[in-house]
Amino acid sequence: MAERLSPGDPAPDFTLKDADGKDVSLADHRGRKVIVYFYPAAMTPGCTKEACDFTDNLDQLATAGYDVLGISPDLPDKLAKFRTKESLRVTLLSDPDRAALTAYAAYGEKMNYGKKMTGVIRSTVIVDEEGKVAHAFYNVRATGHVAKLIRDLGV
Repeated sequence: MAERLSPGDPAPDFTLKDADGKDVSLADHRGRKVIVYFYPAAMTPGCTKEACDFTDNLDQLATAGYDVLGISPDLPDKLAKFRTKESLRVTLLSDPDRAALTAYAAYGEKMNYGKKMTGVIRSTVIVDEEGKVAHAFYNVRATGHVAKLIRDLGV
């Protein structure tokens, strides 16, 4: 597992397919702040709550200069169904080989209901305009995370 990112670290670049199968790169967002959040699986209760919270606050975040990218191991067709079913407006990206998840230390050993397992570690990394890590939050809770993030960022 990659070492967790810290403020000042260069944010690992990635190019992943979105829900429509188009390539999206972190580099496409240079000059803007980017909230990159990692979640285990589309259409599960916690991930749905988190994605809906980001969608509900997307205008406020965009006004403050933030783009939002959600990354999971799900394939683009599942992401498209998730987006449609929940009327999501955040950009959802597919990382089936877990390269970005691993580079951001958002994949590895974790505790789930008291059991050790390997999987996606719900995490959020804020990337600044120059492509450096501004904040890195690991093992975040799905519920209430977006509201806390908005408070922490002063948005």
